[in-house]
Amino acid sequence: MDGFFVFIPLLKISMQIFKFGGASVKDADSVKNVSSILKNNAKGHTVVVISAMGKMTNKLEELVNAYFHKGPNCLVLLEEIKQFHRGIAAGLFGVKDHPVYNDIENVCVELLWAIEEEPSFSYNHHYDQIVAQGEILSTKIVSAYLSDQGLKSYWLDVRDIIQTDNTYREGKVDYALSETLVKARLLPLFKEYSLVITQGFIGATSENYTTTLGREGSDYTAALLAYFTDAGRVVIWKDVPGVLNADPKYFKNTKKLDDLTYHDAIELTYFGASVIHPKTIKPLQNKNIPLEVRSFLKPNEPGTIIKGSGTRSEVTSYIFKDQQILLSIMPKDFSFIAEDNLSDIFNLFSKYNVHIHMMQNSAISFSVCTDDDPQKIEPLVEELGNDFKVLYNEGVQLMTIRNYNPDIVAKLSEDKMILIEQRSRHTLQMVMKETKN
Repeated sequence: MDGFFVFIPLLKISMQIFKFGGASVKDADSVKNVSSILKNNAKGHTVVVISAMGKMTNKLEELVNAYFHKGPNCLVLLEEIKQFHRGIAAGLFGVKDHPVYNDIENVCVELLWAIEEEPSFSYNHHYDQIVAQGEILSTKIVSAYLSDQGLKSYWLDVRDIIQTDNTYREGKVDYALSETLVKARLLPLFKEYSLVITQGFIGATSENYTTTLGREGSDYTAALLAYFTDAGRVVIWKDVPGVLNADPKYFKNTKKLDDLTYHDAIELTYFGASVIHPKTIKPLQNKNIPLEVRSFLKPNEPGTIIKGSGTRSEVTSYIFKDQQILLSIMPKDFSFIAEDNLSDIFNLFSKYNVHIHMMQNSAISFSVCTDDDPQKIEPLVEELGNDFKVLYNEGVQLMTIRNYNPDIVAKLSEDKMILIEQRSRHTLQMVMKETKN
């Protein structure tokens, strides 16, 4: 998409972090658009954090599942991954000989080596080693294209600067070590380069194993790098005009929120708003770094700014989380759900990295709504079963409304079976299931 963009002068800042998600680099035209945005907006020192291209993370997850569960289509999936990236490269560089094709081939050879060996670690460990290659491929291609367009940039492996523990698929960042590495390995690059291209979503352990920071974790990477470099701002480039009060796939008439406080933003992300990763706000709030959410489709429009000052948003916001499961946990001996029971239950949720989106307890039952991830839920339920009776409802939806009113609630829950409901002064949550006609 080679568009013409009018230059809008930006604030003079020493450092800024730009993050581009998968939708912004889904094909060759999209990569060209990113190049145009950077030409017009990457003034001064800019770190560009890029996700895997398009829906490539989903495809790599398919490869992990086929490999770990001995599916017959591993090589077919790997070939699809290779050809997808080669196709984008062809749209950018043509079929001529170009070093980026060797980069693609080398990453795919590493994936081939990984799936040729028998699994020797946990599913989560193998997941991270394989799925992380989506970000490596994406940044290799984008960096090569920027260089061809005269944008001098340095490709940096983020695993050299973001260090985590070995909690695979949910790596916990070592802030002190990562900050030291950023200052030693990232900041000196700006003596020669104004642009550094790196990956979101991934990090590394002290043993040099790759970890991931949680699904859609590239926003978090951008926030971490802003925190460690004392950046002037973070800009997340999305396919929406900013933070909306609802997902456009559920509502036709959405409203853009021009500005939000950190408090509003962290509440929205906690309840499941997908426009920003839940961990993004904390590092920014700690150093009062503003976050802008802007459209890569309309890059000259202002978007949404999230900052410390301001008043609480009174706009009604709607958040829907699909593919949820409702677990109901009860003591086998019909005793009360008390503090000791809850302590045991929470320890198991922490052990399996299962995040609770909503919870409610009665005298003899504790109910939890969470993502229906079989790799986490199945072992959790199995271990809970040692001491508790566990019932569950699959295929449920969690609806959260901030600044709700009764008419809105009645309309959105019409023809739904309401399994759990919670209300506070400003927020309502319902776990619902479609009723069968």
